[in-house]
Amino acid sequence: MALTDEAVALMAKINKQYGAGSLVVASSLKNSGQLPTGILSLDLILGGGFPRNQWSEVIGMEGSGKTTVCHKLIAHNQAANPNFTALWIAAEAYDRYQAAMIGANPDQVIVHATNRMEEAFQVAIDAAEARAVDLIVLDSYPALVPDGEAEKDMDEASMTLGARLMGKFFRKVGKETGRATTGDTRPVTGIIINQWREKIGGFSPQGTPKTTPGGLAKNFAYYSRVEVSRADWIDEARPGKGKARIGQVMRFRTIKNKQIAGQKVSETDYYFEDAKTTALRAGDFDIGKDLYLWALFYDILARRGSYFDFGPHTWKGKEPVLSAIREDLDLQDDLKQAVLTAADPRTHQALEAA
Repeated sequence: MALTDEAVALMAKINKQYGAGSLVVASSLKNSGQLPTGILSLDLILGGGFPRNQWSEVIGMEGSGKTTVCHKLIAHNQAANPNFTALWIAAEAYDRYQAAMIGANPDQVIVHATNRMEEAFQVAIDAAEARAVDLIVLDSYPALVPDGEAEKDMDEASMTLGARLMGKFFRKVGKETGRATTGDTRPVTGIIINQWREKIGGFSPQGTPKTTPGGLAKNFAYYSRVEVSRADWIDEARPGKGKARIGQVMRFRTIKNKQIAGQKVSETDYYFEDAKTTALRAGDFDIGKDLYLWALFYDILARRGSYFDFGPHTWKGKEPVLSAIREDLDLQDDLKQAVLTAADPRTHQALEAA
């Protein structure tokens, strides 16, 4: 059904007064899609990856893997597109060696080192407006210092300055990231890394109540919020030498997700040292184990006692299955396609497009 003459006249009037595109028909809005992370377990609970033309938050305790996830995000998309460019606003030191170990190309990462909050936010706004990069990462918010706080002595309180600036940042940057919902403007994805803090005076039946710095307004502005935590360590036996700690199990939880349902949980194995017993190397995520777990979850991998079946393949025991998946790239592709087909249709579409 076409718009009424009155509606068309209203659109013409508003677009003339405030600029072309101020009023558009909803059917013309562009779905910018998702930016896949390269971590299957995370992509599946996000709905295909982090939303383009939106801002997301990655939260966690120290050493949980927040920065690692962002390096992997860059590495994965650079592998798919050598021209993929990221702006890394480094309030904390940028570790180019860790990034390279995970696979990121430092020649396609622009680093702006500053801990001034106003400067960091303005650079992010300018980058979003210029559409010169595909990804903006701010690492991390708690390391930023507002100018008003920097001018105060150590014994003077200034807790609300950062929260006010964070709210102002989202009010300003929203215009720049949201305007790409029409036309062919280059999409940009924004990610801010944050940390948990104990919520003084709060109560939680699950334990110590937690909050994130930056005020409450930001929680409404983010399109998705992901918690990264360490579920366990990965130790490997060294004959005659005990055990060596070579990695960790990362756990992801979508606190907020406007793409698909939130409050989803998944895990993956990350290695920061080479594994002697497998082909996994420092900087690797165990895609084989991810496929195994998700194939079981979706009943793609049929289990009969100690036997596992997939198509013409049959294995006895978990380890032979894992070894086969890690070594056989064709098997990996077949399992991945089956997992994506079984997943949410929007997730399948997003990851297929990527």
